[in-house]
Amino acid sequence: MTELKPTNPKDLIGSGKLPLHLWPVTASALGSLGLLDGMLKYGRSNFRAVGVRASIYFDAANRHLNAWFEGEEADPDSGLPHLAHALACLAIIVDAQAAGKLNDDRMHPGGYRALINSLTPHVARLKEAHADKSPQHYTIEGAQ
Repeated sequence: MTELKPTNPKDLIGSGKLPLHLWPVTASALGSLGLLDGMLKYGRSNFRAVGVRASIYFDAANRHLNAWFEGEEADPDSGLPHLAHALACLAIIVDAQAAGKLNDDRMHPGGYRALINSLTPHVARLKEAHADKSPQHYTIEGAQ
């Protein structure tokens, strides 16, 4: 017979709720810097008061992510990490959408998902076709 540990009734209720402990607080800390920069320039929670266009924050997030992926750590204007700004942009989009303040000017739906699904099998095919090769891959990790 297996001895069962008694469970606190709160455990049963709490385990079915949103698991906020899964979001890294490091991401919140970094995103807060991006939001602080915006607050000091534009005013606190301005995006809630006046709303935002989805395309503006999508573009800004992508510019910061692209710069970061190209090896640039910090935004030259603010001196903050690009990832701080990208997190702030995403947070603003999420918050504006939740508050009903998002001007949803995203693209009219097209064939993106179907195209991605049709192209994905090429990945396995190409990997198999080149399995006998071992080229050098150049990344920031290997840069001198």
